[in-house]
Amino acid sequence: MSGPAESRRQFAYWHTLLASLGEESQTEGAERVYGELLRELDLPTLTADPRASIDQVLRRDPSLAPLLSLPSDEDALSDDDELKRTLLYLKSVRNVFGNVGGESVTAEEYSQWLADVRAFEAASGYRPGQLMRGQGSGGGPRASEADVEHAMDELSRGGGLMSEPEIQAGLKGIEKRLIDRMKLREVLADAKLAAKLTPSMALTEQLLRDKNHLEGPALRHAKDLIGRFVRELGDLLAREVASSSTGELDRSVPPRRIYRNLDLKRTIWANLTNYDPQSQRLYVDRLYYHHRAKKQNKTRLIVVVDQSGSMVPAMVNCTILASIFAGLPKVDAHLVAYDTQALDLSPWVHDPFEVLLRTTLGGGTDGTCAMPYVQGKIVDPRNTVVVWISDFYDNRDLMPWFTTLVRGGVKYIPVGSVSSGGYFSVDSWFRKELKALGTPVLSGSLKTLIRELKSALN
Repeated sequence: MSGPAESRRQFAYWHTLLASLGEESQTEGAERVYGELLRELDLPTLTADPRASIDQVLRRDPSLAPLLSLPSDEDALSDDDELKRTLLYLKSVRNVFGNVGGESVTAEEYSQWLADVRAFEAASGYRPGQLMRGQGSGGGPRASEADVEHAMDELSRGGGLMSEPEIQAGLKGIEKRLIDRMKLREVLADAKLAAKLTPSMALTEQLLRDKNHLEGPALRHAKDLIGRFVRELGDLLAREVASSSTGELDRSVPPRRIYRNLDLKRTIWANLTNYDPQSQRLYVDRLYYHHRAKKQNKTRLIVVVDQSGSMVPAMVNCTILASIFAGLPKVDAHLVAYDTQALDLSPWVHDPFEVLLRTTLGGGTDGTCAMPYVQGKIVDPRNTVVVWISDFYDNRDLMPWFTTLVRGGVKYIPVGSVSSGGYFSVDSWFRKELKALGTPVLSGSLKTLIRELKSALN
């Protein structure tokens, strides 16, 4: 096929759109021309196979891998390489937003879909996991069939008309339907099939909901998958928390008089009056040392998480986050979860895996049931931080409780449903009332929450 590069690129977009719409009467000729284009660019024929993953294409030609990443300004691509990159991008779009599997989805097909999502992220300029990790927290929109069709249509045109939250919502809807079509209990009962599953937030959510109906090998494999996801996400969050302060210097404790602690600059400055010009010597009659001891007063951190049906990812994220802060030397961390009943999970706050297995996800929402637990844990209000994580579609009788906390000197931090992307929905009445109280609801971004916690605990 010959012609200007732009014409060939436009043809590739139209071919993808026609294929996604299933217009068989119009795709026969387009498929033939598309095959010619692949041969002209020396691309593997698997690129045209909807059943083939991006990884399979790259295994046929590893030299294509760098084209999945967006080039920098200094790395301008030739017309042919730019077109190859476009075709790989459109391949990832079709694989991610097209039909996966038949009436049921296998573990291998699900894992392949997640790998194609990672390829789509790379080709779209997102960081690995940016579109998938920790998504779907709380009251954000659920993707309908129309949402997915809209996503496929827009992305086939180049992806420039959709926001990141819209893409995340579309991916969440697709992933949920894939897991719903997967015979998960049968997969988990088979060690080989279970080993093919890739941990993700959606899969973890489904396993947590179904854990009471699993037994034997299926339960063991489910716990292993949840544990792997908790460890992976915990490693990521721990790096965000790592720069937290370890406490203020305690000057009431005398410094240790050892050479490593010697404050040489202060010692010289304080003894300058003892300098002898004739001998050109400084006579030191007093040594000064650096203070190293830290204040040991611990800040009590009380994390309260809404564990109702819409808040599962927030429960997972915040359980892990609470365990990380609990490991800091100056933090006394507590964890309370609630729906219409509250559960004090503080004894297991250091073990997020155990916490998640003890929770019963779903049900309604009434945060007033958690307040007696919270109030019972407040000993020194001015040295206490209460983080309340919810979409706040809740009992309005909570507001007087919140007001009492703030006026009593507690550092109160209301946080919208926590996710990696920060896409969340909060009840407008609570949003307005909390802002008037001087404690506006924070963004649902994990990074925002970590930054605010580090500030409150310093």
